[in-house]
Amino acid sequence: MRKKSANNSGLVYSTEHGRTCPNCARPVAQCSCGQKKATAKSDGIVRVSRETKGRKGSGVTLITGLPLAEPELAALAKQLKQRCGSGGTVKNGVIEIQGDHREVVLVELIRLGYQAKKAGG
Repeated sequence: MRKKSANNSGLVYSTEHGRTCPNCARPVAQCSCGQKKATAKSDGIVRVSRETKGRKGSGVTLITGLPLAEPELAALAKQLKQRCGSGGTVKNGVIEIQGDHREVVLVELIRLGYQAKKAGG
């Protein structure tokens, strides 16, 4: 009997159920691994910061602490990106907007009714 290696971790496709989740081995339609749990607890303050770490010197504006689910975060990110005239994304509950747009984002979040403040330098 051979041991399973990291590359051969389990069932990938079944003709009976189609694609299966690599974590729980259930059909993808029935998998609950990828579903997000409730939003993380926060102190109610939205923090706007700038980061260049790991981006080869290119700065991004980070918005953290938003008490929103993934679809609402994506909608807010789209609105903020349009306001800044820049690109961006949502990763792990954090909105990233390309460039240093802290002031614009801060004013826009306050206008939308969030308690926001600058974080970092």
